[in-house]
Amino acid sequence: MRRLRNRPAGALLSVLALSLAATGCGGSSEASSGAGGGQGATVRKEAVADRVEPLAKRPEPKLPVTVRSADGERVTVERAERVVPLSGSLSEIVFSLGLGDRVVARDVTATFEQAAELPVVTRGHDVSAESVLSLRPDLVIAETTTGPEEAVDQIRAAGVPVLSVAAAKGLDDVGPRIGAVAGALGVPAAGEELTRRSEQRIAAVREGVPDAPAEGGAPRVAFLYLRGSASVYLIGGRESGAGSLIEAAGAVDAGAASGLSKDFTPLTSEALVKAAPDAILVMSKGLDSVGGVDGLVEIPGVAQTPAGLDRRIVSVEDGVLLNYGPRTDQVLKSVVTQLYGEGDAR
Repeated sequence: MRRLRNRPAGALLSVLALSLAATGCGGSSEASSGAGGGQGATVRKEAVADRVEPLAKRPEPKLPVTVRSADGERVTVERAERVVPLSGSLSEIVFSLGLGDRVVARDVTATFEQAAELPVVTRGHDVSAESVLSLRPDLVIAETTTGPEEAVDQIRAAGVPVLSVAAAKGLDDVGPRIGAVAGALGVPAAGEELTRRSEQRIAAVREGVPDAPAEGGAPRVAFLYLRGSASVYLIGGRESGAGSLIEAAGAVDAGAASGLSKDFTPLTSEALVKAAPDAILVMSKGLDSVGGVDGLVEIPGVAQTPAGLDRRIVSVEDGVLLNYGPRTDQVLKSVVTQLYGEGDAR
């Protein structure tokens, strides 16, 4: 079995939201066991910053505007003084545009520091129309996967403009999502600036990804979704949303490469052996929920993979891993650092 060199959907969002609500939103910069270290090792890894970085110059919205929503509707925004983004990723975009002072509520997955004091009105797919409407929003920004549908319809029926943004699936979605949010807020130029900044930073990280070794090829990385307290153990496939990030890190999505075409499949020893990952990508709270790396390698099948034998685990904070937004360059850098180690980066 190959060894790495010494370097480092809807149902998923619902479970993630519930787990964040139960365990709190803070991220850790330490893993209970090292991503590439020996038994019981503790390694401090480079964590994604807990703050978003607004544009240097705060834009001034020019309203009203009429924009096309991802659900096909045309949405007219007259005012944007009180904005409610219904996902952490959308909140991150609004704050990064420099308009965070207009956000009056958050989803539980909005885990960054500037949003921490805002009231939680939704948990992924558990939107409370009553809670949203009680805040008298001028604009609600939702994902195409936001639900339940009845709650979103109720908000619309109350006369509140609802912009639907296509759900993120990969790196190519960063710019379009920023543009959609910026357009509805009346700051399209700021959206273009933030898109350029985000894409340039992602490109800079990709430039530093080491070349695949001549022997063995690119590392295989399996994305596992873990919630030990709820006995939820899943392996990501082609539609998990992690494939784009894994490939940008110069690796192969082991789940997809092994033939898993759905978003997630129940984790089995057979699935792990077939995927044969050199490294395992997990969310930090998921890793904590199974007892860290020590607990992870006890899950049937994990210890029999190259990743389990090497104890090579890549862990990223839950609330940012699959956001595909203004902090994705930091996510990618964290993955690359843990997967390859800083010493081998060009």
